[in-house]
Amino acid sequence: MFKHILFPTDGSPLSEQATARVMELARVHGGRVTAISVLQPFPFMTMSGDSGVVVPDAEVFEGQMARAAQDAVGKVTAAASAAGVPCEGIVANSPSPYQEIVAAAGKLGCDAIVMASHGRTGLNKLFLGSETQKVLAHTELPVLVLR
Repeated sequence: MFKHILFPTDGSPLSEQATARVMELARVHGGRVTAISVLQPFPFMTMSGDSGVVVPDAEVFEGQMARAAQDAVGKVTAAASAAGVPCEGIVANSPSPYQEIVAAAGKLGCDAIVMASHGRTGLNKLFLGSETQKVLAHTELPVLVLR
């Protein structure tokens, strides 16, 4: 049924918990997994002049985020290896993670997306948004949401 699953991961404890379920789903269906972690660009704008605003170093930020993304994907590929599930990992860069996830699923020929959701509600959902909601709204593939 699901021969190629795209599994977006952000390395959060929730994503780590979902990893075992994703591997079981792939194993049961004789499928494979592609783990993807999407890096967003440095979120701060440099201010000119002597504004007194301290701006974090973009290179340090991007380096830390790249290491975190590689670590998140590495944990998924290690879990896949232990479960005997074929898996590859991708780290992508995009200001819009949901668009990158949907595009990767299409480009890679995935037949399902499985992702964890934090289940935010109220103002947190409004202000933080939901990449899961955006993926659901912009893909025609089946999406399994784990909480």
